Amino acid sequence: MPRFGPIKRRDLIACLRQLGFTGPFAGGKHQFMLKAEISLTLPNPHQSDIGPGLLSRILRQAGIDRADWERL
Repeated sequence: MPRFGPIKRRDLIACLRQLGFTGPFAGGKHQFMLKAEISLTLPNPHQSDIGPGLLSRILRQAGIDRADWERL
């Protein structure tokens, strides 16, 4: 997995797929990914990378520890 920090949305989706998430699927205003009972909302595509603050919130929602993210 990449280091904890700015990441491109495409790379985030690829890493989440490696961790067993499926999708992304179309939702209301945002796309989402699924893994068992976890529904993970993805940020909309924009011009800049996903920053560390938003990445932290996404990983918390996914149940992924920061150390596990950097280790894999």
